[in-house]
Amino acid sequence: MQATPTTTWRAIRSILSHHPLSTHALLRNQLGTLRKMSSTAHAPLLRQPVKLACIQLAAGPSKATNLSRAASKVREAAATGAKIVVLPECFNSPYGCDYFPSYAEPLLPSPPPESAAPSFHALAAMARDNSVYLVGGSIPELVPSADGPKYYNTSLVFSPSGALLATHRKVHLFDISIPGGITFKESDVLSPGDAVTVVELPEYGRVGVAICYDVRFPELAMVAARRGCFALVYPGAFNTVTGPLHWKLLGRARAVDNQVYVALCSPARDVKAKYHAYGHSLIVDPMAKVLAEAGEDEGETIVTAELTGETIESARKGIPLRDQRRFDVYPDVSKA
Repeated sequence: MQATPTTTWRAIRSILSHHPLSTHALLRNQLGTLRKMSSTAHAPLLRQPVKLACIQLAAGPSKATNLSRAASKVREAAATGAKIVVLPECFNSPYGCDYFPSYAEPLLPSPPPESAAPSFHALAAMARDNSVYLVGGSIPELVPSADGPKYYNTSLVFSPSGALLATHRKVHLFDISIPGGITFKESDVLSPGDAVTVVELPEYGRVGVAICYDVRFPELAMVAARRGCFALVYPGAFNTVTGPLHWKLLGRARAVDNQVYVALCSPARDVKAKYHAYGHSLIVDPMAKVLAEAGEDEGETIVTAELTGETIESARKGIPLRDQRRFDVYPDVSKA
């Protein structure tokens, strides 16, 4: 039988009546913790149900064509009833260090001029025209400086009115070398971001936004989840080496670790491109159940799922991790 706060409380009372006095202080502290567990009320993370859509989209050499294609797919996603729409990493350009500088756009000061930053204005229009919250995948960002230009892999989040809500610069750069597999080093061109990104969607609640390789770092997800997010959203371009091994595993792990929804949005696989994205865009629930996933042979497609606050609360009541963490034993990374 699984222990509950009530049964464990009785056990501690029994121990207190027979145990040496030297242990009473510790046990009474545990009893106090259990009292708190049994009486703590938790506000719902997701205020009302919402449909989320991940758009698995291919990107070619023409930025204008990529933006037009994205706009068409956002309209298609919105027509399904999705109110939160996600585009993939580097949706406006081919993915690769050779491409980042030539496709990069200045984003500051905001809003940037349309002539210099067409992707920014295209994303704002997509959100506004379809009345959706849009996580705009990512685009290469240019930041001029006296020491030479800096580049970031940046995600822009827009409201249904087309207003910019948040900017996330990829924190962990994709620098790997797998013998016989793949070698890639984003840091040859890109600079890392330095912040956790949590976005308030007034009707629904908070979402955390990060990019691709960020999903491998559970600390980033923990911080966002502890700040009250109902979903963690990762535009990401895993490849055909690491994708089969870790893509779904990491999405499910971040979901079950934090008992929230997780969405991973990939570019469509293009075997003619220099970089082969894995695809398999997916949405996972707080119990690590995969609700939707693009198929093995699917190219451009849209996957959707309905998210509910009841699903989150059911997971957290059944397995009450939020009330069982031992910050007297290990640190709370969200307080760093």
